[in-house]
Amino acid sequence: MPIPMKTSAHKNCIRSMERGIATLEFAVTAGFFFMMIIAVVAGGHFFWTHNALVESTRRGARYAAMQCRPGSDGCDSSSTLTRIQNVVLYNGPTEGVGAQPLVANLQRANIVVEYSKRPSSPDTEFFGVSQGTVSVRIINYNYDFILSPVPIPMPRYETTVRGESAGYTAGQNQCD
Repeated sequence: MPIPMKTSAHKNCIRSMERGIATLEFAVTAGFFFMMIIAVVAGGHFFWTHNALVESTRRGARYAAMQCRPGSDGCDSSSTLTRIQNVVLYNGPTEGVGAQPLVANLQRANIVVEYSKRPSSPDTEFFGVSQGTVSVRIINYNYDFILSPVPIPMPRYETTVRGESAGYTAGQNQCD
């Protein structure tokens, strides 16, 4: 049986169909590829935010351990608490003009600072050098994940450290 000769019109028709298939293959592959890139970038931002929240509590607790305990004699409670919150929010004790929080949507209401004495110590013990602890927590923080229609509630982040210099400067008499 003889093989039929292909005409130029027949060859053009086959090339045209192949071009359509190549375009369809590109569309499917490119769509999948771009979705993977978006997922990797969004996931990376999610883990960056998690690590930033952990580090913010650490920095806040270290800073709080070097401050006087709010409510104790000679300690300005409101400014101490504000400075600690600023360290958690802005990575510094002062809020600059137009400063943006390091972590998006983190508010002062999400930050809890709690001073306490050492377990099994007398009630008269106060927070100070090597006395008591301070905890800095971030609570009720919701992450706006780009691929999720609803915010994702994040876990509670907490760091607790012992009192260090507790607001005293070198050479200052701590017994006054």
